[in-house]
Amino acid sequence: MRLLQPLSLGAPELSKVAANRVMFGPHVTNLGDVDRRLTTRHTAYYERRARGGCGIVVVEGASVHESDWPYERAPLATRCSGGWAAIADACHAHGALVIASLDHAGGQGSSAYNQRELWAPSRVPEVNTREVPKAMESDDIAAVISGFGSAAVQAVAAGCDGVELNVGQHSLVRQFLSGLTNQRGDEWGADRMLFVRDVLAATRAGVSACGVIGLRLSCDELAPWAGITPEAAVDIARQLAPLVDYLVVTRGGIYSVDKTRADFHEPVGYNVEICRAVKAAIEVVASSVPVVLQGSIVDCGQADWAISDGVCDAVEMTRAQIADADLVRKVSTDSPVRPCLRCNQNCQVRDVRSPVVTCVAEPTSGRETEDPDWYVPSSRPRDVLVVGAGVAGLETARVAAARGHRVRIIERSDRVGGIAALAGPGAPLIEWLRGEVARAGVEVQLATEFGSSRPGELVVQCTGSRPGIRGYEVAEGATVVDVVDVYRGTELPAGPIALFDPIGGPIAIALAEQLGSRAILITQDQIAGNELSRTGDLAPANVRLQQLGVRIERRSILRSVRHDGVELEDRFSGERRLVACSAVVDCGFRLPTQPIAGAIAQAGDCVAPRTIHEAVLEARRVALSI
Repeated sequence: MRLLQPLSLGAPELSKVAANRVMFGPHVTNLGDVDRRLTTRHTAYYERRARGGCGIVVVEGASVHESDWPYERAPLATRCSGGWAAIADACHAHGALVIASLDHAGGQGSSAYNQRELWAPSRVPEVNTREVPKAMESDDIAAVISGFGSAAVQAVAAGCDGVELNVGQHSLVRQFLSGLTNQRGDEWGADRMLFVRDVLAATRAGVSACGVIGLRLSCDELAPWAGITPEAAVDIARQLAPLVDYLVVTRGGIYSVDKTRADFHEPVGYNVEICRAVKAAIEVVASSVPVVLQGSIVDCGQADWAISDGVCDAVEMTRAQIADADLVRKVSTDSPVRPCLRCNQNCQVRDVRSPVVTCVAEPTSGRETEDPDWYVPSSRPRDVLVVGAGVAGLETARVAAARGHRVRIIERSDRVGGIAALAGPGAPLIEWLRGEVARAGVEVQLATEFGSSRPGELVVQCTGSRPGIRGYEVAEGATVVDVVDVYRGTELPAGPIALFDPIGGPIAIALAEQLGSRAILITQDQIAGNELSRTGDLAPANVRLQQLGVRIERRSILRSVRHDGVELEDRFSGERRLVACSAVVDCGFRLPTQPIAGAIAQAGDCVAPRTIHEAVLEARRVALSI
């Protein structure tokens, strides 16, 4: 497997050799402290990926100058020496290379934390916050360039094998390269490559002969009218490749933040063709510079294909290793890998709430110091009955069996997985859990109602949720169907279907996409799928709905359902109106199922209806407590 072969970075006489071609790329973690330092939580997080076999670990980006404070717990390079040293020592012990990511968000940063103006090449408003930055003066530019050089010195002195410069998303350097954001009339605008060349020169002097330099380059800002296009990126890469030791191909700019680490609605490997073009171009001028493919590569088979087919020399598999830190080790031993769902629900945390990075399917990610992912064998194996074979039930059974308990599951339906197997991206996780449970020898009984347990069995309840209380009237002859029943196969009548969505989550959006122009989405918000802003799918989802012809009834409260339509009330004006439809699908809030007498514990939606993440987390904690 080419993916598992070593990779050399840097000049032959001084090269660093990665054990394999899998990279854990830089990303926001919120594991830092309020003083902007890397913490012991960072060390544990990166050490766990190195222990799992990752060849190259790239640490979360650190701001090279105090003018940049892009999110609350963003590391500051001048305070990272101790953290870099601890991470390097921990990861080197497992044979991984450690690269420090150096950054400055420029006009895509935030003024909320340091309460000073944003710095950018030109006064181009930030797309999301609408904030207008300061156009950098000569002294500002010199200070940032110097900051990159000084940060490189610190990183290598701390024991890192090199540094990676961010010229991708949220990057001041990219903003100087792009006509979208660099509209200067001086030398920095006349030659948009000048800033990045000077930054690279300062960085090369900083790492001297001791470290490698990587370049993370946006090769398509996805703004066809201006900015960095794939054609321009090929030329940029050709000019910069001789100055670096590896190059990571990414995409995205100020108008396409959601496209840099897109969710499952985007095809996997969306950067394959531009990466292939960049690699072909730089082989002419710098054939020894490895090219790294980024972009929703979560399957090792596809990663290996990309290397074998000449697309790239290595593959960044960040989310895949958040989902399973042992990805490389498992692939090398032909063991099943916990899948990344590409849902972005808990790993995309550049968020005003500052949540810690984790994974819906692997909640110990990001919490390695609090929730270790190893399972202590039980000193007293017991007989365990898990009632319900949804996500929580399967995870409870998996972990309990791994600890030596004798486990059986009963499920009232004729399939495992619950709603996660039917709606959204959860099906691959269910398939993995089903396989793990089978390999552990767990007895699974489908189409079985719970009556009583066997003598000595400990009962764990994982029975999920039930429809919530309806806050609207339903007239005689009207058709109202629960969304879970629709996904389980209940047929809907012909004609327009109203989807009542007081939550603004992914379930109603997904069903609306399935129904297309038949769907009438009723939301109390000004935009459909309001909660999707956390995963980066808010704008893309609304684009998809528009293209499919879905009708959206905004700022609407459902008051009553009739046989021929629904009565809606405008949230702001109170005005009521009738909308014709043949049925209503209730996608609203749910309630826990009734408690089972004698159960020693509950996990998942039967505690409180939430997401896959809470179901897995609670199930694991219950199984570890038995």
